Order: sequence, then structure tokens, then C-alpha cells
Amino acid sequence: MSTTSAGLRRTASRRPAIRPTWCCSFSLDPQTPHSKPYSPIAKPHSLTSRRILSPGRVSPIDSDPIDSDPIQDLQEKRLSSVVESRDGGSFRGFRVRLKGREGDVVILSEKEKEMICEYSEVFKGLIGGMDLNRGFEIELDGVKGLEGFKATIGLMREAGQNEMRWLAKIGVSGAIEILEVSCSIRFERGIAACLKYVEAAPWTENEEEKVKTLLKTYSFNKTLTQDIVSRFCTASLTSSDNLTVHLIRSITSGPNSKSRKGLHTLMNGILSSSSMYQKDIAGLNKEGIYDLCHSILDSLLVLFKEERPSAERISQQLENLNWLSEILIEKQIGEEFVDLWINQGELISMHEISSPMVRYEMSRVSATIFISLGKGKIHINGEKRFEFFNSWFGPMLLDFGWLRRCPKGLEMRMLEECIGQALLTLAMQQQQRFFMEWFRVFSEQGRECPNLTRAFQVWWRRSFVRSVGQS
Repeated sequence: MSTTSAGLRRTASRRPAIRPTWCCSFSLDPQTPHSKPYSPIAKPHSLTSRRILSPGRVSPIDSDPIDSDPIQDLQEKRLSSVVESRDGGSFRGFRVRLKGREGDVVILSEKEKEMICEYSEVFKGLIGGMDLNRGFEIELDGVKGLEGFKATIGLMREAGQNEMRWLAKIGVSGAIEILEVSCSIRFERGIAACLKYVEAAPWTENEEEKVKTLLKTYSFNKTLTQDIVSRFCTASLTSSDNLTVHLIRSITSGPNSKSRKGLHTLMNGILSSSSMYQKDIAGLNKEGIYDLCHSILDSLLVLFKEERPSAERISQQLENLNWLSEILIEKQIGEEFVDLWINQGELISMHEISSPMVRYEMSRVSATIFISLGKGKIHINGEKRFEFFNSWFGPMLLDFGWLRRCPKGLEMRMLEECIGQALLTLAMQQQQRFFMEWFRVFSEQGRECPNLTRAFQVWWRRSFVRSVGQS
């Protein structure tokens, strides 16, 4: 009877007499078509249902915790079944045959067999006690990646500093595959070499996840992994929310406009709610950001009161303030900023007496709030919405032309649409007041003023056109 099971098989030498075939579960891929139940006939040793992890597999097929010593288990309980075979043969000793998932096969040479039996504790335990006068074959079936296993044998040929040079040639991904195989077959020197190399090399994010998986899957000597673990450890670092405020403060105080814009993009990516770096919405010190806002507003008042206000410095501070408002709105904590901006009576009075080239950047901050209100990103009551329009709608009508000429990424059509949508959320009498103000300015200045005709039509219809059936 021939065996149909997959895994580690010891096939009897080809002789006319009946010889046993030894079969162990050692790297069987559950997806391989050869995976079938064993039919045990004799059990020379007590059995265990535990599987040995597959060599060459980066993603372990067995995630159950291993409590016992795999070598002791292998030596004491290595046989999962024994079946009769009528196949004969003429060789003595053993062969090692690797069979991949795609059906490709590698048979190890005599030198490779010697090395793997010398350096692998698993193979030592597997071969120990076997009668090498009888021919048998060890087959690893369903191996996911033969390259990792062959590379591991290649590392066995190296020693000392040559190990690091050899690993450097294949890179971190290759070293991680070898580390996985080395752990599976208990190649201790390979484990130490791979950990040493991986610790010293930079990783991609994908490689980082593989390293973390290996550290969770296998138990390593702490002296070998402590430097790798330190690259993940954050216990002694400043909390992310306080560190974020510190970084934002550094950016807002920087004098170089190009570097500021680049750092704005960097921080926006990190703080985005959809970012892979942001694990929760509470990764920001709200009080710290609002302290920065107050500090910038105080600086603006000082700059506007100078005998010759610097348009460049005012623009820088308003750019910082607008960026902070975008962060707060993105984090859904921007309602207090609207209150803060409403109550800037002194800044509004400065707007009235300043030149358009200096003052128009204030309306850029207002534009961010108008867009957020029109899109429903900020939720404030009707009284606050009226106060905001009462304070900043007039300046927006005056500065819109300047914003159109120098938008700096501001989408003007979206701004017009959102101003109209936000205006329609006010009470009807309040809407009438602001639409009349807009109508007057628009008739005088044309496209220097936002086009709110669509919103105006909606207001007019709601106010004066009776619906069908209404008396």
C-alpha cells in the first residue's frame, strides 16, 4: 500500500521485500491538493496533534501557541503514522526532497544534506536513531517558498563576517524569509545572524510588519532581539499629542515659507483621520492648539498697529492661523475657533482701515469657516452663525476679488457655493438682510464680489413664491 499523505515522508528503499514508509507532518500547507488524512497502522511512539511550522513560510500556517519543546516532541513523538509500502529501491542512506506548492521539486545534494543535518536541530532529531543502512527519503511537501529554504542552506555555508555580507546581498526581505525558515528548523546560527542583520538595516513598512509578526510568533533570546524591539518601543517617548503641538509651534514660527508649506503637508498627512499614522481622533492636544491660535492673534494685532504694517509678516501669521483652523475643523473640534474668530472686534476694525493688500488674508481664514459651514463640517447654533455673518460677511464681499487673484489653493467656486449654502441656514429675516447687502455690492462690483445668485433664487422662492395648493 502506498502512502497518500503529504508532509515529511520517509520512503523505504526500493527492494523486493516490503519496507515501511515513515511519514511526519512537517510543513504541510493546508491548501496543497496533497493534504489528506493519515491512516495510521502502527504507532511506535505516542502521537501529538501539534504541527511543526513550515520551513520557508513567511506567513505561519499554525498560529497556535507552542508550549512544549519542538525538538523533544520531534524526537519522542516524531511519527504521526506508519503505512506499508511494496516499493523497492537500491540506495542506502537518505534523500531530502523539497516540493513546492506549484509542484516544483528540489533534491538536496550530499553536501547540502550534511550541512542541514549538522546545523538544524530539527533535522538532527529527525535523523537521530534512524538506521541509515536502510534507504529512506525525507520529503517536505507543500512548501510555500523554496527560495527561502535554499537561501537558508546558502547561509549555512557562510561563517563570521561573511554572514553579514551574504545577507546584505539578499536584503531585508530575504533575511526575514531565512529567519522564518531558521526558526522552523532550529538553525540557531542563522537565527542570530538574521536578527543581527535585520536590526542594523532600514525596513520598509511591509518588512516592519513581517518582523513584528515573527517576534510575536517565535520565542527569541532577549539579548538577540532587544535592539530590534527598541525600534518599536514608545514607552519613554513624549505623548503624541504634546509632541504634535510642539512640532506645530515650530512650524508656525519658522521664517522660510517654502519649508513651512512642505511641513504643513507633512503634518496634515499625519493628522488626517484617514491616515495610517493616526490610530484615534484624540491624537491632538486641543488646548495646546488653541493657545497657539491666541498667540498668533495677539501677534497680528501688534503687526497691524505698527506704523508701517508688514504685509509679508501679516500674511505669514494669517497663513498659520488658517492652517490651524483647518486642523481643528478636520479633527471636528473647530466650533470654538468660530467663536474665537467672531470675537475679533479689534481685528475687524483694523480691516476697515488697512489697505486691501494687507487685509485680504483675513478673509482667507473666514473662507475656511464659510466652506466648513456650507459643507456641514462645523455645527454651531443659529445665533452663532448670525454673529459670524454679521462680523465677517462684509469683509468677504470686499476681499473676494483679491482672493480670486491670489487664491493660494482656495477653490473659489466652492467658496461661492458654500457661502450661499451657509447663508440659507439663517432665519429668513436674517437672510434678507445679508442678501440685500450682497445684491448692492454685486451690482456695483460684479465678479469682484462672490456670485450668490443661486442661493438668492432659493431665498426668493422660499420667501415670496407660494407653493401649489397654498392659499
